[in-house]
Amino acid sequence: MITNAEKNKMKVVILAGGLGTRISEYTKSIPKPMIPLNGKPIIYYIMKHFFNYGFKNFYVAVGYKGEILKNFFKRNRFPWVVNLIETGQKTMTGGRIKKLKKYLGNERFFMTYGDGLSNVNLDNLLKFHIKNKKLATLTAVRPPARFGKIKLKKSKVILFREKSNLDVGWINGGFFVLEPQVLNLIKSDKIYFEKQPLQILSKKGQLMAFQHKNIWQCMDTLRDKEILENLLKRKVLKF
Repeated sequence: MITNAEKNKMKVVILAGGLGTRISEYTKSIPKPMIPLNGKPIIYYIMKHFFNYGFKNFYVAVGYKGEILKNFFKRNRFPWVVNLIETGQKTMTGGRIKKLKKYLGNERFFMTYGDGLSNVNLDNLLKFHIKNKKLATLTAVRPPARFGKIKLKKSKVILFREKSNLDVGWINGGFFVLEPQVLNLIKSDKIYFEKQPLQILSKKGQLMAFQHKNIWQCMDTLRDKEILENLLKRKVLKF
């Protein structure tokens, strides 16, 4: 059982420093986590999701146009604590986490990306991580398929199935739980967390996947933004 005191103490890292080039219609002028969804930036919804589970202590790794994030949290007050840490514009995802080491101490922490929403049960995710006693747990998701599936035999369609997330394999959906030892695998600012560190953890049997079969949606394109706004408007995603 995770106590409220433990939840209050546990830190949540949000990576918010990337360029977001695939949705440049917005990121030319604002950082990706500040892209609005129905009037509020996506980072607000990410924080609200953690807050709803009792996690209130955020460390945001900023970089590209970080001053916009800083101004937003300076102007607005929320019932959670936000620490904005400058991690540089050219730093990769692993390097950004590493730059937070002195703030994280020798404690377990959450980490996620500043451009994706989910209704993943954070209590169950944390319990899964603790039960398995590994260094890292990621949330594995099945993204919505973009196209239907057909099977052909000599130009004859022998199977047609409308698009389904069952046609797509499991992918990294963010929403990690990490032990502090993971930081030792990040050797420089140029390291992508998704490459060498996670590959090493996987080879050593220290990476677990919490399978989330419900809603998850990233925001890489304008189409993704529209999908997220629709999910929020219809209250399929509730924060």
